[in-house]
Amino acid sequence: MRAIVCAAWGGPETLQHREIADPVAREGEVVIKIHAAGVNFPDVLIIQKKYQVQPTLPFTPGAEVAGEIEAVGEGVTDFKIGDRVLALCSTGGFAEKIALNAHLCVPIPDHVPYDVAAGFILAFGTSHHALIDRGGVKQGDTVLVLGAAGGVGLAAVEIAKARGANVIAAASNDAKLVICRDRGADATINYSTEDLRAAIKTHTEGRGPDIIFDPVGGRFAEPAFRSIAWRGRYLVIGFADGEIPSLPLNLPLLKGASLVGVFWGDFARREPKNQIAMMQDLFAMLQNGQIRPLISKAYPLADTAQALQDMADRKVTGKIVVVP
Repeated sequence: MRAIVCAAWGGPETLQHREIADPVAREGEVVIKIHAAGVNFPDVLIIQKKYQVQPTLPFTPGAEVAGEIEAVGEGVTDFKIGDRVLALCSTGGFAEKIALNAHLCVPIPDHVPYDVAAGFILAFGTSHHALIDRGGVKQGDTVLVLGAAGGVGLAAVEIAKARGANVIAAASNDAKLVICRDRGADATINYSTEDLRAAIKTHTEGRGPDIIFDPVGGRFAEPAFRSIAWRGRYLVIGFADGEIPSLPLNLPLLKGASLVGVFWGDFARREPKNQIAMMQDLFAMLQNGQIRPLISKAYPLADTAQALQDMADRKVTGKIVVVP
């Protein structure tokens, strides 16, 4: 089969597109014929040895897939050949096929196309876990989403809005903010041209947001936290800016606020029953039209390196996928 191989640590340009052996379903596993694979910022980090999980070289990147089960191993009873599934795989997704433990698979409803499913599990799973499980978002809360036009950020805008929150979307240019407004944002901030703290104060009438959703990190973390409401929750999602910020610990004290870590991947592995319940809730929201995943571009497998470069260069809005 064809696959993208990381044989040495480096940027997207170092990846190889080549033939490797077909996977085999061992006991408890299924083989998935991949119809689409989601592209995520951690894919850019992992090939550079900058992610918290470091696989052994060589490996195939790609953390989430959607496709059709082609083979089942001994002991697998929940799935059969031909079933439509999505899965979080950490690595191995940028290929024509993948073998995975069956418990990592989630059935895809018939109304959900493969490209949407492939870009759904990580972005919407992360945002759902962050806002609902870790952040406790509720009707009437004000939610500030940083990096709001990216896959995870845009999912957060939609989920927060579906839960009755007032949503402020912050992004780096006006074109991205148009997309955020289309997805339900009540107010927007261009943090390339506006002072973030002053804009937050204006949009919250000086009160500050109840929840700050931050997948960016970097220089915006401290001014955002300084603006948080009393008893606010600051959700630490990731560091797309490339810089892990340091915060003075007197800030949470003064605001009675909480810094809340969000590691959805480990949540999915440690709490599989809760993860399945979460996916069922998300699929119901999708079917009801409460969320509308944006798949902005699909790349052929041979152009995976370009997809990752576009992600690294922040040229992506919503989600992009690789289609073998």
